[in-house]
Amino acid sequence: MKLPFSPAAQVRVIPFVAFMLLLQLRGMAPADGAWGFDPRWIYGLTVLVVGALLVWWWREYGELSVQLWPSWREVGLAVGAGLLVFVLWIQLDAPWMQLAPPTAMFIPLDAQGNLIWSLVVVRWIGAALLVPVMEELFWRSFLMRWFQDATFEGVVPLQVGLRAIVLSTFVFMLAHTLWLAAIVAGLAYAWLYVRTGKLWVPVIAHAVTNGALGIWVVTTGNWVFW
Repeated sequence: MKLPFSPAAQVRVIPFVAFMLLLQLRGMAPADGAWGFDPRWIYGLTVLVVGALLVWWWREYGELSVQLWPSWREVGLAVGAGLLVFVLWIQLDAPWMQLAPPTAMFIPLDAQGNLIWSLVVVRWIGAALLVPVMEELFWRSFLMRWFQDATFEGVVPLQVGLRAIVLSTFVFMLAHTLWLAAIVAGLAYAWLYVRTGKLWVPVIAHAVTNGALGIWVVTTGNWVFW
């Protein structure tokens, strides 16, 4: 049976789909341990599964080759953009800015309210190191260019038009609870990709945003953002 997407699309879509399915599983898991294990460790399984898929297909991600590593100026741009998105993300959380209440908050506390550091580390690694690569391969490398042209592999980032940016950012928004914050983040990462032509730049920015958010969440206890 012929799959509807090209092999290049499949290696960008499948890790994302696996991540979303496991996220749904964690959201459905009963908190009382009825499944016989702590459902928070499903996130650890997510890191292993999605990470393994990315490693397996790493050679297929030409845009993440060492030769396309950004310049120091581009790294600085990515870090600055990532920090700006983080600052805006934690501000844009008014009730009207939410599509729905979060259903899969990650709260790494024991019964006494103490941090379970093993869970914190796994969650932070997933959010700051795994998710930026997986999501930028899907949202920007695949979906944004696919909206520009179905044979997305030949689309140069600098040639991506406004329509493709808006459509991909809209879908990106639907995958997040904080819709306005997601629009800001999606547009920022798309702009970085189109402006520099290097996927590593939005990956770094996304990693900075998620990394800073994770540190802030653990420090302040605002688990609703995790």
